[in-house]
Amino acid sequence: MRIHSVAPFAALCLVAVPAAAQDEAPPAPRAKGDFAMIGVGAAVLPDYEGSNDYRFAPVPFAIGKLSGFGFELAGTRLSIDLIPDRSASGLDFQAGPTVNVNFNRTSIGAIADPRIRALGKLDAAIEVGGFVGVAKTGVFTSDYDRIAFRASYRHDVAGVSKAGVFNPSITYMTPLSRKAMVGLFLSATRVEKGYATTYFGVTPAGSAASGLAVWNPRGGWKDWTAGLGGAVSLNGDLTHGLQLFAGGTYRRLIGDFGDSPIVRTAGARGQWLGAAGLAYSF
Repeated sequence: MRIHSVAPFAALCLVAVPAAAQDEAPPAPRAKGDFAMIGVGAAVLPDYEGSNDYRFAPVPFAIGKLSGFGFELAGTRLSIDLIPDRSASGLDFQAGPTVNVNFNRTSIGAIADPRIRALGKLDAAIEVGGFVGVAKTGVFTSDYDRIAFRASYRHDVAGVSKAGVFNPSITYMTPLSRKAMVGLFLSATRVEKGYATTYFGVTPAGSAASGLAVWNPRGGWKDWTAGLGGAVSLNGDLTHGLQLFAGGTYRRLIGDFGDSPIVRTAGARGQWLGAAGLAYSF
């Protein structure tokens, strides 16, 4: 499966919505203990980061908690929360490792634009790092809504960009009933220069091959993303059984990234992502 670096943003937004039912639905005996949820969605994604052409791809996910420790697989990203969630106040402090496989422009055949294909194939980057965060249950609308802040940093260890990615985010989720809930997601991304030149730069050789202008971007804030998602239980209870989920995100590339010929000339600054699928919790 080849899902480029933007896929986890859609998956994370969509995973957060049904998964929160384990903590935020009206209390059930199993909601406070160990749980797991697995699922798969069909996603509509840009061909590459900055593309205005789209394609379909599967996005698998899994999320759960064992003895108070949480884990989350969303698309190509895996995170593990090593701080047990045992607070009676509704506060949940989070920290742990995270890893992402960045498949951006690794499959030239999946890219419709011939100018981007002419820039050549990139190898998959393996981004390894960690995250910290805090979440609070029972905030605005009920005892079961939840707001969460998280910040992560990952660095490519495969020698592709040899650069780091910083990603702060905020998620808010609220149940509408035991059968349905909705969530909102806001995020931003800051990257180092190596990432900028690898995925958004155009070398003189690349310019000659593609016809795009030479571009040597700096590192900095790359984008902001906003998302909306929801989940509905097919058996009447989000804490167990089969659920239908759907959602989407909008990402806006900014600064040197939005001005790159890869985006400005061959693609688009705005990127839409959408997905829908089924999940099963137990």
